[in-house]
Amino acid sequence: MLIVKPILDKEIQKELSDKCGISYNPDALAFSAYIDNVFFGFCQFVVSGTIATLTDIRSVSDDFEASFIMSRGALNYIDLCGFHTARCTSSAGDLTLLRAIGFKEIAKNLFEMNLTDEFTGKCSNCK
Repeated sequence: MLIVKPILDKEIQKELSDKCGISYNPDALAFSAYIDNVFFGFCQFVVSGTIATLTDIRSVSDDFEASFIMSRGALNYIDLCGFHTARCTSSAGDLTLLRAIGFKEIAKNLFEMNLTDEFTGKCSNCK
């Protein structure tokens, strides 16, 4: 079973970022994913003003679907917290994954998505 949850403990966030080979950011929020209680992946993001920036989407194995669900879960949380614009750079994660999640390239290596109604089925990009 896939479980996606926020990381509430900064020591655990640091430990999991190390496992994924990314820089720990103590000012960032993060989500983790577990498959059958085994750590799978990590999504780290910062919020500033009205924008959330995903800095890292990483996994310890190549499970596209689990990475997709983990990332969308983090974005839903971001939206529920009142941040309706999300951004990332191409280095945040796999480009195919970023596009599948819903990010559109707005400039070279800069991606953005509007989270307004993205998770209610009413979004302009929903089909």
